[in-house]
Amino acid sequence: MAIDDKLVQDIVTRHTYGTWRPQKGWKPLHIVKAEGSVFYDATGKRFIDASAQLMCSNLGHGNQAVIDAICKQARELAFVAPGFATTVRAELATKLLEVVPRGIEKFFFSTSGTEANECAIKMARLVTGRHKIIARYNSYHGSTATAAALTGDYRRWFAEPIQSAIEGVLHAPECNTYRPEPFASASAVIEYYEYMLRNEAHVAAIIVEPVVGTNGVLVPPADYFPRLRALCDAYGVLLIADEVMSGWGRTGKWFAIDHWGVSPDILVTAKGVTSAMAPLGVVGTSRKVADYFEDGWFAHGHTYESHPLTLAPAVAAIGEYQRLGLIERSAALGESVVGPKLRALAAKHPSVGDVRGLGLFWAIEIVKNRATKEPFGTFQDKFARRPMVIDGLVAELMKRGIYAIGWMSHFVIAPPLVISEAEIDEIVGAFDEVLSLADAHVTG
Repeated sequence: MAIDDKLVQDIVTRHTYGTWRPQKGWKPLHIVKAEGSVFYDATGKRFIDASAQLMCSNLGHGNQAVIDAICKQARELAFVAPGFATTVRAELATKLLEVVPRGIEKFFFSTSGTEANECAIKMARLVTGRHKIIARYNSYHGSTATAAALTGDYRRWFAEPIQSAIEGVLHAPECNTYRPEPFASASAVIEYYEYMLRNEAHVAAIIVEPVVGTNGVLVPPADYFPRLRALCDAYGVLLIADEVMSGWGRTGKWFAIDHWGVSPDILVTAKGVTSAMAPLGVVGTSRKVADYFEDGWFAHGHTYESHPLTLAPAVAAIGEYQRLGLIERSAALGESVVGPKLRALAAKHPSVGDVRGLGLFWAIEIVKNRATKEPFGTFQDKFARRPMVIDGLVAELMKRGIYAIGWMSHFVIAPPLVISEAEIDEIVGAFDEVLSLADAHVTG
């Protein structure tokens, strides 16, 4: 039986929770259809998905090969306990070996990126016999206890002191070439990591997003990851690459870490592995990490681990990335289309302080003053629940049929990798109009 639009909204708001927000005033848009790079609300209005939902629908909406894989697997074997071997589990492991960074050889399958990070941290602590983890500010690693403790952005603050009971998490600066303060350079950031390692015992791992995601699409310089890798090796610390958002062609490589020719000890990914058409997280480890558990106890697992209905769409999705040449397409569109068009907007609008990105993963950072780089909003503003200029600009984009993530003082432009150039032009045109509204708030 069909339910009308208002009733759907009323039921959803009254009987389900909206995440990362107070519940009062939440009125989610009722979405009824999605295909390719667009989706539609209950009135039939079309929206271009400029952020691939939560930077996850990399293949676009409704990829038929992935749909078929889910249906086929449901008919053949919908579920079996993870203690059994399945054909699809072997198929996905084999397929992953074709695309993951060199040296990653063994996998654990969870149902989200958050869960995958929980597993990765537990593994690092078991393998090294140490308990401290260094994460970064302006990072996000998930919402469960350990993952929230790792997270550097303001979402961690709301959970404190609950998640602060997770001992041994230290935070270090991220690498932000637009806002390097208090450090003069990325080189100084690496030197700070070394300072920490000299003055801390029992450090098991450093966890990083190779390209920071929601918190700014922060792309480090060429020597950052080679130096961080060497530093980890020198101190016997594992390097964990959180590629939940930056993997699967988003930056124009299979995984963002590939841009720097560095192999992590543990790779964590999710989102684009199934193009978000099924909930799957993946933890990939080096053989050195895997060998520890030959005799060491692998103290992790859950009912839905290696769930066949999550693995089959991943096999199909990897095949689609390959068949359609989407990794290469992401790189080409970023270099020749998206990057130049966004930089042209920056040249036109004084509210744009910085444009940065790789592949189809970009940020437009807006500022009140280019000289001082004063932002329009901060974590402190959000935590205090002050009105945010970025939220009003996001609403203006939605009026124009463009869905894009706005975060503090920047937009995340990360459309499906199948997006057309005509759709990119629509996105850029809408931003041109909306940035004019931001220009009115510029102070210098």
